[in-house]
Amino acid sequence: MLERSADSSDAEFSFEKLVAAYFDCRRTKRNTASALAFEADLERNLARLHDEIAAGTYRPGPSICFVVTRPKPREVWAADFRDRIVHHLLYNAIGPRFEAAFSADSCACIPGRGTLYAAERLEHKVRSITQNWSRTAWYLKCDLANFFVTIDKWIVRELLAARIPEPWWLSLAELILFHDPRQDVEIRGGRLFLIPPHKSLFNQPSHLGLPIGNLSSQFFANVHLDALDQHVKHDLRCRHYIRYVDDFLLLHESPQQLNAWLADIKSFLPARLGVSLNPSKTILQPIARGIDFVGQVVKPWRRALRRRTFNDALSRLRTADQADVWTSANSYFGMLRQVSSGHHDRALIANLVRRRGHTINRALTKCYRSTPA
Repeated sequence: MLERSADSSDAEFSFEKLVAAYFDCRRTKRNTASALAFEADLERNLARLHDEIAAGTYRPGPSICFVVTRPKPREVWAADFRDRIVHHLLYNAIGPRFEAAFSADSCACIPGRGTLYAAERLEHKVRSITQNWSRTAWYLKCDLANFFVTIDKWIVRELLAARIPEPWWLSLAELILFHDPRQDVEIRGGRLFLIPPHKSLFNQPSHLGLPIGNLSSQFFANVHLDALDQHVKHDLRCRHYIRYVDDFLLLHESPQQLNAWLADIKSFLPARLGVSLNPSKTILQPIARGIDFVGQVVKPWRRALRRRTFNDALSRLRTADQADVWTSANSYFGMLRQVSSGHHDRALIANLVRRRGHTINRALTKCYRSTPA
């Protein structure tokens, strides 16, 4: 519940900002059922949502929960469209101030810092520490165990309060953060049995876990792990570090130094952030063996697509419905354009797509729709 109405001088909430949030939200969600229902009576629905927020009576609505299986089974939560608008409203108001303070080595869910940014930045760091592959160096790769379902909301609230001096905006952030989507949820697909119990949000206490799939959860996760970024960069003084969501890497010339940092991080994470490392995904190896990160493998003088991803691409293109080949092929061509040594892989995909009746451009970067006979 909002502690005060938006008439407060520090709220800076307006109908214009709500409309801007609506346009941001519909950019990728316009064809969903809840978005179409909202737009069927757009002006009235926006006015009603504005009045609820301004009066402090707004409450998050129902969610949809379903399971995706690629690359592994995972719960996804979809908030109602009107709630997604409120997520964008909050993000537009407070997101820039947080992102301005984030480390440049924090990637994912930040404008301009996607997988390509992360892969190129890692390659730059590798070239720097190895002096263009002329010296030996090591990397420590870590992954957080069951990250999203173990996030402590009270810790996130503490981190939010440190940078949100406006009581009204902090109250709205708390309302979104502490909302429990399990209280009003529609489960679709019937595949929840694929999710191990310890990875399901349904099995967590109310103060733990954020629903994967919402803009607010992605933003809160970055706020949460910014404390780790700052600790590694400023306390441990690690020059070569990068994080993408809950996967992060540290580079150094000495494996002993990396082991010392690992011991520190193992104690820092549960004590400060309430999370822990996944020991089965902690890797310490020479950089020359290749670093698997954000779907790419950084090796001496090249970046290549992860073999598992490429083999999955070939398998899906062989079995996809004819109507889906065009979109799938262009998606994979887009992925391969991000790597520095993907010509051979593009050729293999192009040959497969040609056999399925489509035309490929000379540069092997684009698939054209097939023409009916």
